[in-house]
Amino acid sequence: MFNLSDMVTFAWAFFITLPLTLIIHTGGHAFFIKLFGGKATLTIGRGGKLFAFGPLDIRKLYFIDAACYFDAIRKERRWKHALIYAGGPLFNIISILLVNGFIHAGVLEPHMFFYQFVYFSVYLVFFSLLPIEYGEDNPSDGKAIMDALRHGKIYKEFE
Repeated sequence: MFNLSDMVTFAWAFFITLPLTLIIHTGGHAFFIKLFGGKATLTIGRGGKLFAFGPLDIRKLYFIDAACYFDAIRKERRWKHALIYAGGPLFNIISILLVNGFIHAGVLEPHMFFYQFVYFSVYLVFFSLLPIEYGEDNPSDGKAIMDALRHGKIYKEFE
């Protein structure tokens, strides 16, 4: 049962672990953008800017969501854009496998932080791959992958 003593764990999960999984997710998109010769800008959160670190903007409500923006890549191809859109979920899956692998190998001790990290990562993978529209020209990663492969549609801004 959830009680007052669980608030520290909740706060840790909500304000530290979730944003970390969002950074990994957007970092996956940025990795493929950079690999294909593009330049990515990442925004973590909403609201006014807290600070910027290179192409990464951290907003006041840093724990809400994240977005990735880019202009162009070398030799535009459908499969390249599909990989860019798949980069976020792919990096979350890799992070899940790494954390679980390190725990099973005895490198990391089982801890609530890692449980929460994997939980939020699975959540992000699942919901980002659902092929749905969140609004006009605001697709999930799964929808963007389908649109890129089927119709050659390119989204320069996505969450």
